[in-house]
Amino acid sequence: MLTTKEVALLQKELETAQRPLFFYDDDPDGLTSFLLLYRVYREGRGVIVKSSSKLEKPMLGKVDEQKPDKIFVLDVPVIEQEFADGVHVPIFWIDHHQPIVVKNVHSFNPRRKDPEIYIPTSRMAYQISNHPEDLWIAAVGCFGDYYLPNFLPEFLQRYPQLLSKEMSLPEILYQTPVGKLVRIFSFLLKGKTTEVYKCIKILTRIASPDEILQQSTPAGKYLFQRFEQINQRYEPLIERARQPATKSKVLLFHYQEDEWSFTADLANELAATYPKKVIIIAREKGGEMKCSLRAQFPILPALEKALVGIDGFGGGHPNACGMVIKKPDWERFLQRFKDEVA
Repeated sequence: MLTTKEVALLQKELETAQRPLFFYDDDPDGLTSFLLLYRVYREGRGVIVKSSSKLEKPMLGKVDEQKPDKIFVLDVPVIEQEFADGVHVPIFWIDHHQPIVVKNVHSFNPRRKDPEIYIPTSRMAYQISNHPEDLWIAAVGCFGDYYLPNFLPEFLQRYPQLLSKEMSLPEILYQTPVGKLVRIFSFLLKGKTTEVYKCIKILTRIASPDEILQQSTPAGKYLFQRFEQINQRYEPLIERARQPATKSKVLLFHYQEDEWSFTADLANELAATYPKKVIIIAREKGGEMKCSLRAQFPILPALEKALVGIDGFGGGHPNACGMVIKKPDWERFLQRFKDEVA
């Protein structure tokens, strides 16, 4: 969690920002972090950081276009020094991935003090926003990042229609209305850029989760119907991905680049279905294998060892990682990873 001093500082910086620019990761944790902070004053613009989950030099074009007076970076694992050097306004980086040192950036990451701690960015964003009416948004971000927040008792009391009792995270994600909201938030980030930003703009104005789940307003109905359109692409994939149980500890599923990216969604659901296995979802694109790895036990050390000498990169959380491997090295990496987890 952020300290009281850090929360007060970030609240002040947000309050005094006239043209804030928010960069955020393209998953439920990143999206809800943006929504929580934007909805405090409803000032500024948000930009999704897609593909490599890095803030790189080419993104300076967005800074020049928006001309912000402050930049808030949310749930983005890497800010490249070239990007920071090209920005001439304060950068506030709120994140929970492996800390790295970047000059000219104000970093807020609990792992700097405790490398083993795991606090999603959305949980910290809710500390800053401190808007009880947005508790449901914070819950979507936390559950979506596989985290049971300490505000769970309050959430159960305020939103019994979303979650009626304490449950395990797999049960929450795949057996409850709030779990469906997590998937809705994830799927609304997919598709054409114009459609994605249209949905996010609508989300900034949604007052209640029932607007979406019960389709009780035109805005909520639009979002739900958009989700259903995307879900029609996902369901055939998850059916193909479900495989008969084998003795192998690794379950691998890959699909081609002409299909939408559902790697993280597939990996999360399969990890809940096969709790004793390591799930690898690989999407082939541009001569690379772009992958999501999930398990209900630590897999990051095995990934780091398997990547040594491989043309590729990866990392993430102890039980949830991402990686990109050049196609010629794919089979060699895969065998090394299987050996490590075995």
